[in-house]
Amino acid sequence: MAAARGRTPPQERTSAQRLPVARVLVDVPLPVHLDRPFDYLVPDRLDADAVPGCRVRVRFRGKLVDGFLLERRETSDFAGALSWLERVPSAEPVLTPDLLALARAVAARYGGMLADVVRLVVPPRVAKAEKAVTTEPGPPPPRPVGEWSRYRHGASFLDAVHEGRSARAVWQALPGEDWPRRLAELAATTAAAGRGALLVVPDHRDLRRLHDACADLLGADGVVALAGELAPGERYRRWLTALRGGTRVVIGTRAAMFAPVPALGLAVVWDDGDDLHSYPQTPFPHTRDVLVQRVHAAGAALVVGGFARTAEAALLVESGWAHEVVADREVVRGAAPRVTAIGEDWQLARDEAARAARLPSMAFEAARGALGADAPVLVQVPRRGYVPALACGDCREQARCRRCAGPLALPGGTDGDGPRPAACRWCGAAEAAFRCPSCGSRRLRAVAVGHGRTAEELGRAFSGVPVRTSGAGEVLSSVPARPALIVATPGAEPVAEGGYGAALLLDGRTLLARPELRAAEAALRLWFTAAALVRPAREGGRVIVMADSELQPVQALIRWDPGWFAGLELAERAELGFPPARRVAAVDGTPEAIESLLDVADLPASAEVLGPVPLGEPDEDGATERERLLVRVDRGEGRALARSLHDAQAVRAARKAAELQVRLDPLEML
Repeated sequence: MAAARGRTPPQERTSAQRLPVARVLVDVPLPVHLDRPFDYLVPDRLDADAVPGCRVRVRFRGKLVDGFLLERRETSDFAGALSWLERVPSAEPVLTPDLLALARAVAARYGGMLADVVRLVVPPRVAKAEKAVTTEPGPPPPRPVGEWSRYRHGASFLDAVHEGRSARAVWQALPGEDWPRRLAELAATTAAAGRGALLVVPDHRDLRRLHDACADLLGADGVVALAGELAPGERYRRWLTALRGGTRVVIGTRAAMFAPVPALGLAVVWDDGDDLHSYPQTPFPHTRDVLVQRVHAAGAALVVGGFARTAEAALLVESGWAHEVVADREVVRGAAPRVTAIGEDWQLARDEAARAARLPSMAFEAARGALGADAPVLVQVPRRGYVPALACGDCREQARCRRCAGPLALPGGTDGDGPRPAACRWCGAAEAAFRCPSCGSRRLRAVAVGHGRTAEELGRAFSGVPVRTSGAGEVLSSVPARPALIVATPGAEPVAEGGYGAALLLDGRTLLARPELRAAEAALRLWFTAAALVRPAREGGRVIVMADSELQPVQALIRWDPGWFAGLELAERAELGFPPARRVAAVDGTPEAIESLLDVADLPASAEVLGPVPLGEPDEDGATERERLLVRVDRGEGRALARSLHDAQAVRAARKAAELQVRLDPLEML
C-alpha cells in the first residue's frame, strides 16, 4: 500500500513505530494510477478525534490538503517514513461504512476513481451548519390509507414495504395520477414502520410537488429535501440532519441518490428516463443504477416509477428482479385521454389550417373544443427559441455564419427598426445580408420553428385567447383552470388545475428523427408526460400528436401501453447489442490516446471494439482532434470491462499519456 512521504516532527520520531496508522483518502484530483488511500501516523493529540469516516488535513506532495480517514491500523505496509495527520477539522464521521461501501461499488461499476465518487457522496463542509442539527426523528407517523388498490398488486406491495421486505417494483402510473401523493404514501408507509425512505426526482419542479405531498402526510419536519440550488450551508445542514437520523424521509434531485438514510427501507426513482438523472461529473453515475446498488446492499424495497417505461426498467421486469405494478386495461382506458395521430404530409399540405399555424383542422377543433369548455390547451413544441434553425430558401443548404460557420437562427422580437435579423447561435453576430455559398441565393427558410414563433402564430389564429410560454427563459409550475394556450418545450409543461382540455404535440418527426439510440424512447416519454396532464376522454380530453400513426412509439401512445413499447425496445437493443442488453463503454480522446489505450487494455473475452469514429467536423486535411471508440461486452462482464479500462488508464497515467474520457453505458451513444 502506498504511503505519503513527509517530514516527521522531531519530538515524535522516536514513537513512530508505536503510534497507530490512519489510512486516508486524499480529496484532490489525482492521476488514475494513484487511485488508492495513503498511510499517515496519528499523533496523540488527534487520537480521540481521528475516527473512521471523519475529515482530516494532511500533507500531500508538499501541500496541506483535505482527506477522509477510511480506517485505523496498528501498522503500515509502507516501509519508509510516514507523515503525520496535521489536523482533524471535524470528528463527525461523515463517510460512514455504508456510504464508503456504496462509493466503492459505484466506482467499480463505472470504472471510476474512489475519490471522485466520494466527492459526490459527501458535500463540502460548512462548520456553522454542524452546530444545530436535529439528531432524533419524531415519532413514527401513522400508516396512511392510499389509493394503490387501483393497481394490480398495489396493496400487497404497500404491505411488503411496511413489513420491511425487499420488494422491487416497476410502477406504471395512470394518466392524470397524482404521483407525488402516491410516492408520499409509500414514504409514509416506510416511516410508519420506523425505517428510512429515499425518493429521487428529475428537477426542482417535481421536487417541490413531492415535498408538498410528503409534508402533508409527515409534517414539515418529517421530510428533508436536498437540491443543487440550495446554499452550501443549508444543503450541508439538511444532509447532516439525514446523516444523524433527524428524519426518516429524504427527497431530492440526482445528488440525493447518495444521501445518508439510516435503516434504509425504500428507494424510489421517478421518471428514470429523464437525462437529468445522469450525473454530469465523472464517473457519470445514473440515479436508477445507484439506487439499485443501494437496495441490493441494504435489502430494501425499490420503486422505478413513471408514466413511460425505459428499456432498463423493462429489463428489471423481464429478468424477474422486479415486478410490474400496473392497472388493468379497463382502468387505464377510463383514465386516459383520446389520442389521435396526424402525420401524413399530403394531408397537411391540403389543410388550410395547417398552412396558417402549422396545425391541421383536427387539432384546431380539439383546441377550440377545450377552450369552449373553459379549459386550457397544452401545445408541446420540441425546440426552444423563435426560429432556431434556418436554411437556404432555394437549395435547402443549412445557413451558416460567415465568421465562425455556426448555424444561423432568428432570435425573434424587434430592434427598433423592425424584426431582428438572423444571427449566429455560436458567436451571436447578426447576418443581415445572407448569401448562400452553394447557390448564391439570398432567401432564407425555417428548418425548425421554436416555441416563441409557435406562440406568435397561435396568438394570431386564436385571437382573444391568452397565450403563455413555458421554456428556458421562464418555466411555469402551474396554470389555472381557464381558457388559455400554453406553449411549452418538452419537460417544461406546467400542471393545469383540473387537467388540460387538450394537448397538441407538434413536430413529432423532429423528436423521432434525432440521431440517437434512445430517440424513440425519449420522444415517447415526453409525449406520455404531456398527455398524462390531460383530462380523461370521458371528460372530453383529447391529445393530437403530429406523427405517423403506424410508428411503434405513436401506437404505444394511442393505446397507452408504454410497457409494450419498452419490451420492443429492449428486444431491439438485445438484437443490436446495445445497453441495457449489453454493457458498453464510450472512450473519447485523440486518435493516438485511443490507440495507446487499446495497446495496454486487457479487455474481457466477449469484448467487441467498434470504431473509432470522428467527433465533430474534420479539418482541411480530413483529420479530427477527437474520436470515439465503443467497447461492448456481455452484461455479465460489465464489471470486468470497467476494471480493465480503469487499469489501462492507470498504466497510461503512470506514463503521463494524454487523458481520455471513459463513460460506461452513456445516454448518448452517437
